[in-house]
This record gives sequence, C-alpha cells and structure tokens, in this order.
Amino acid sequence: MIGRRESVSGAHFAFTDRWGGVSAAPYEELNLGGAVGDTPEAVAANRKLAATSLGLDPARVVWMNQVHGAEVAVVDEPWGTRPVPEVDALVTARRGLALAVLTADCVPVLLADPVAGIAAAAHAGRPGMVKGVVPAAVRAMVELGAAPERIAARTGPAVCGRCYEVPETMRAEVAAVEPTAHAETSWGTPAVDVSAGVHAQLDRLGVCDRAHSPVCTLESGDHFSYRRDRTTGRLASYVWLD
Repeated sequence: MIGRRESVSGAHFAFTDRWGGVSAAPYEELNLGGAVGDTPEAVAANRKLAATSLGLDPARVVWMNQVHGAEVAVVDEPWGTRPVPEVDALVTARRGLALAVLTADCVPVLLADPVAGIAAAAHAGRPGMVKGVVPAAVRAMVELGAAPERIAARTGPAVCGRCYEVPETMRAEVAAVEPTAHAETSWGTPAVDVSAGVHAQLDRLGVCDRAHSPVCTLESGDHFSYRRDRTTGRLASYVWLD
C-alpha cells in the first residue's frame, strides 16, 4: 500500500503503490483518483485506508483538482464543502495538515522546511514542469518563511526518461525551457525526462536536499501508468509536518 515512506526532522513523505485497496479492474487495487471512472465509494474507502495506514486523519488530507498548470493554492484547512480549486501545487504552514498529489506517470513533488513549518506538494507533468509549477511552489513557500537551503525535496514514482517517448518537436520545445529534460528512450527515439527537469529546477533554486524514486511507473506493474494502460488508477503522494 505505502511503497515508500521517509521522515526528515519532523517532515514526512509517503508514496503509494497500487496494492492493498478495494477497487476493481482496471483500477485495482488502491486507486486514489476520483476522476478516472472508478466508483466514488471505492475511492473514498481507498483514501481512508491509505491515510489511516500513515497515521493520518483522512479528513485532514487536502487534495487538488489538477489541471497541468502552474497555479498554487495556500491552504490552512481542508476544503470541506468548498469547491476543490484547479491548481497543481498546494502549500501550507499548518503542521499536521497533509497535502496530497495524484499521479500515474507525472512526477509527484513533495517539499518541506521543517524549521519554518512549511510544506508543499506539486503535480509536475511535462506541461507543469515547463510552466514552472515547482518553482512557483518553492516561491510560495519562501513567501511564508521557508528557506530553500532548509527545504527537503522528494520526488516519487514517475515515467522515466528512457520510456517517455515524444515527438522530436516536443522534445525540442521542452529542452528549450529546461535542457536537462532532453532525453532518449532505451530504443533510441526522442524522449523527455521530467524528473531530471524538476531536480534541475530545484537545484537552481538552492534546494540541495533532494532524492528521487528509482521506480519507473511504465515499467513497474506495482504502479499505475497512464501511458501503459490508459484506463487506470492514480497513485498518491503525501507530505505533512509534525
């Protein structure tokens, strides 16, 4: 259920795999995405299972309506009955409030400054990486009192550069914005490495405490992959502070 978990000085990062939930095929098992065609009852049950396995109150997990953009929302409480905004990054200064990001090939980016008590979660697909969603999240953290040199950054399972095949024109467009994302598939065709692009952006911002998942979602049967399966579930990545 929780494929990877790490804690750093009171900051907690967690990434799910696809197992341990109640969803039926083609969303089996731990689908945490509410907009992929799965039943709302299964998604709600899975979100409760994942949260409680992490020691979190499911009602204290904040989700996004992700749209592959670069907008950031600063939050200090769950949405409740309010509409979930169309953003691709969340930032909070509220300890104990968990932020969640959904992915199935895109890069989930979790950020935390334990000293300042500031955390952020970002959804960085190819469009969001190019638009600068991760730098936008870091800027929002800094505005609340975080310092880049204190931020711990963790990225989760995502399609790797050896598998993310794109047309040559698209690779050129991405590389013009973020050269580090220029890649080639294992079979020798143009590709984009979104994770490499994200880590290069974080490096330029002064975020040195970084780690990334070795898991390629397209290659791993333990993780959901939109590029592999099209109709599939979503993984979740969580960040929170004590």
